[in-house]
Amino acid sequence: MVGANLKSETIKLMDKRSGMETEMNAIIEQLCQPGGPGLSGNLVDSEGFPRADIDIPVVRAQRHRLAELKNDHQEITEKINVNIQILHSSRLATTPKDSGSHGGSTNQNASDIGAAASASLQNLVLKGSPSASDVDMISSIPFAMVDEIADASPAAEDGLQLGDQIVQFGNVKAGDNLLQKLSSEAQMNQGQPVPVIVMRQGALVDLTVTPRTWQGRGLLGCHFRIM
Repeated sequence: MVGANLKSETIKLMDKRSGMETEMNAIIEQLCQPGGPGLSGNLVDSEGFPRADIDIPVVRAQRHRLAELKNDHQEITEKINVNIQILHSSRLATTPKDSGSHGGSTNQNASDIGAAASASLQNLVLKGSPSASDVDMISSIPFAMVDEIADASPAAEDGLQLGDQIVQFGNVKAGDNLLQKLSSEAQMNQGQPVPVIVMRQGALVDLTVTPRTWQGRGLLGCHFRIM
């Protein structure tokens, strides 16, 4: 019964997180539309006056709401992580050592719980990698977001989009000094394809980006904002 309740709770948390991601994506699209202020752009013009082309109170409210959603998203992801690990540990711990009918029933219940939890993760399945485990997918937490991207840049041509949330960029996954690590990863792999995993509209997308020189600045032509 405990396992069934935990499974139900986890599925509800996943649904709640999916709703958060939908709202976050909507805010990002509004802020990052052409001519928009972006996620961290200035709200004043070059002379220091409030920009007349945007609704500053609305932009501030959207940015504040986005920050709240990011915090809530992180908290709920941590809860889901714990629940999934408990579900899988429970399934492994109840594996019978013999073929007794009572033990087999317990194992079946645990398997059902694990299977239901796995089914609830379909919206986070890594495209092109169906063998990824539930725990790996659940623990894939974005650490940066593409908040600026230039047209015809290497990043744009290779498939990165405005608002993409970076889960992995080459060997960079998380940790400290992330901007420096991202820059170093691009420089060390100039001219070489770099595997990139992003979260886009609630789903993980597998890309390959090749850092290279182009007519614009940098090797990618995009800007990452650490989350």
